[in-house]
Amino acid sequence: MLQIADISFDSPLILAPLAGYTDLPFRLLCREFGAGLTVSEMISCHGLVYGQEKTKKMLASTLEDKPVSFQLFGSDPEIMGEAAALLNDYNPTLIDINMGCPVKKVTKKGAGSALMKDIHLAEKIVSAVCKQAKVPVTVKTRAGITQDNITALEFTRMSESAGASAITIHGRTWAQGFTGVADWGIVAKAKEIARIPVIGNGDIDSYGTALLKMEETGCDGIMIGRAALGNPWVFNKKGRPNTLREIIAGVMSHLKLMQVHLDTRRQLAYIRNHTSRYFTDFAGSSQIRQTVHAAKSFTDLEIFISSLQINE
Repeated sequence: MLQIADISFDSPLILAPLAGYTDLPFRLLCREFGAGLTVSEMISCHGLVYGQEKTKKMLASTLEDKPVSFQLFGSDPEIMGEAAALLNDYNPTLIDINMGCPVKKVTKKGAGSALMKDIHLAEKIVSAVCKQAKVPVTVKTRAGITQDNITALEFTRMSESAGASAITIHGRTWAQGFTGVADWGIVAKAKEIARIPVIGNGDIDSYGTALLKMEETGCDGIMIGRAALGNPWVFNKKGRPNTLREIIAGVMSHLKLMQVHLDTRRQLAYIRNHTSRYFTDFAGSSQIRQTVHAAKSFTDLEIFISSLQINE
């Protein structure tokens, strides 16, 4: 089992932070299906410190959501520290620092992957967050800037010395973005030098693949991102169901959670997007996705999915 600081998790498989996806309903769903830990969407340190309502809504959580990690991003050590102090009031299990997001709107402000260019600034951020946080702090980074500029090992040593309790390494470089293949050899090398837990990330599409990568690299846990969208069963040994009826049951569970925790009128487009991802790789899935995206209301969407269940 995975252990970070003095916290033990009942599974080493973790839901990765995914902007626009890992909200409270989806985190709760993935916990139900076996994720040992889930991570929030990226939370702007400035948005938190300046009290932006949109940012505060991203911190919605419940007792059933635990254990949960809230992920901060930013490039100012002082503001990141202030944000960590504010996060304490929301009772996260962990606080994670994003040092790996390659998206331009994040990196152009010096945050995310851009921090890999300045390890001294990154160290100040880790130290500032650790100083203010009342829970263990973790770091998420990438293999490096480019294939010729691998930084993960330096960041592992730095994160450890600055007070982080674990590090997650995505096997792709900043230059790769979300393309190409993750290099798990970097994860293995980081594990060899680390005294804190190392979590691997990248190209994990099943429970079996996750266990295989843990065995191959010796890493302590596995983070799963895009493969969980429309497939929360990825955290479970049984895997994705073979029948439409079982898939629909999972969709209905997700819809019920979204109905409880989201504004179904204002967020209908988001709900349709999440729902459509369940319907792939079987006869009629394209038509189902079209109907899902055409739903005029949450009620219409729910009735349509229920009709699929009845007719299956």
